[in-house]
Amino acid sequence: MLLQPVILSGGSGTRLWPLSRESYPKQFLSLTSEHTMLQETVRRLDGLADEHPREAIGLCDPIVVCNESHRFLVAEQFRVIGRRTADIILEPKGRNTAPALTLAAFAATRDGADPILLVMPADHTIRDEVGFRAAVADACQVAAAGFVVTFGIVPSKPETGYGYIRQGAPYALKDIQDGRAHRAFRLDAFVEKPDAQTASAYLAAGQYLWNSGIFVMRASLWLGLIERFRPEIARAAGDAYQSSQVDGDFRRADADCFARCPSDSIDYAVMEPLASAADTDLPGAVVVSLDVGWSDVGAWSALWEVRERDAAGNVLDGDAFVHNARNNLLIAHHRMLAAIGVEDLIVVETPDAVLVATQSSAQDVKAVTQFLQHEHRNEHRHHQRVHRPWGSYEAIGEGSRYQVKRLIVKPGESLSLQMHHHRAEHWIVVSGTARVTCDDRTFLLTENQSTYIPIGSSHRLENPGTIRLELIEVQSGSYLGEDDIVRFEDRYNRRQGEC
Repeated sequence: MLLQPVILSGGSGTRLWPLSRESYPKQFLSLTSEHTMLQETVRRLDGLADEHPREAIGLCDPIVVCNESHRFLVAEQFRVIGRRTADIILEPKGRNTAPALTLAAFAATRDGADPILLVMPADHTIRDEVGFRAAVADACQVAAAGFVVTFGIVPSKPETGYGYIRQGAPYALKDIQDGRAHRAFRLDAFVEKPDAQTASAYLAAGQYLWNSGIFVMRASLWLGLIERFRPEIARAAGDAYQSSQVDGDFRRADADCFARCPSDSIDYAVMEPLASAADTDLPGAVVVSLDVGWSDVGAWSALWEVRERDAAGNVLDGDAFVHNARNNLLIAHHRMLAAIGVEDLIVVETPDAVLVATQSSAQDVKAVTQFLQHEHRNEHRHHQRVHRPWGSYEAIGEGSRYQVKRLIVKPGESLSLQMHHHRAEHWIVVSGTARVTCDDRTFLLTENQSTYIPIGSSHRLENPGTIRLELIEVQSGSYLGEDDIVRFEDRYNRRQGEC
């Protein structure tokens, strides 16, 4: 049985601002362990085949579907943990989960194979990973029998931030190989996020589960269902995939074709009409209950719940101190943070923004990002440290007609050969070795050496060494925006105007 993980990594995580930003959303953050949420999603399947040999599961490298602007982050996260991908499919524009899964299903079947797809968001946490793998093994058996499977999370409280699934009559499927019975339930209905009173009634009823957004089914089955229920998505996504271009480690879906694709979720596009359909020729929709310490970490209060707390219920991350304080989440990565005599607070400190909120208002953090968008500010888009495929840069000072940046260039990496119309640059090497090209000259700079790049000069910065290059860049001129870059050569195939 071939199992193809599909990781959907298109979220922006706005309710976890200011740590999560558009250019560096929560799936790329280390929120619950030393690994990022994307890396944990990949590692979560380790041991599946060995723990469940009777299912004879062949685990494929994952297909990742992500925003085009996040492609280098995805590739780097896999490189750091020594893992490979089967494909990194780039969405030119976000169209929700149904088109993303359709692109992945076309990729999974392009060589004539028809694997079982395990569809997982990139930004969930699961405490009991052994239990999760056991549920996946069972769900694979159900999917192999021709069913569409989703996981429903056994609720621990009357949560109003999740959608719910109502389970129906039980199924009992026999494993032909060893006679083991797999129990699952008919998916009776999807239910929207309830109010507090309704959520309490759901919890008391015992037949309602949180909607996890995790699915298991044959690739061909998904393609057939999306064609039946949303043919316009099937056509547009199919055309976008068939016209896609391979760009190094990435597959770029055709932008014009994908722009014609309606935006819809897996739930709305397929699962809800499938669950309510009366046609007997349609496959069954099945929910498998899951009680493994799952969370989508959709708000700061959810992170407080899954993190280890001290005796007073405080979660402290970084240089944080509390006195006579209870049930707070304090995150301080750049400055000392002290909280005295407070309860049920969320305080998140970053170099350019600080969030203070009550636990009960955690779902309202999105209002901040909406305000920042309306005011045309950048704090919802980028961190002070901005990641690039060659490394990162960080603004450390600015004024009228100048700004100062700290650049980190990874070993063996290179910025593009480029030119600026409106600014000159001074480069000072702090550590490592720089290879500099400036017009027709190429030379090396080492620690404490510097050079000047005049306005209009073609130039390139490279790190030829085996340790990272750290450099201070002083820009001066009439305009200092990142869009004042004319690229002549770029090893990362970035388009003109693309960061």
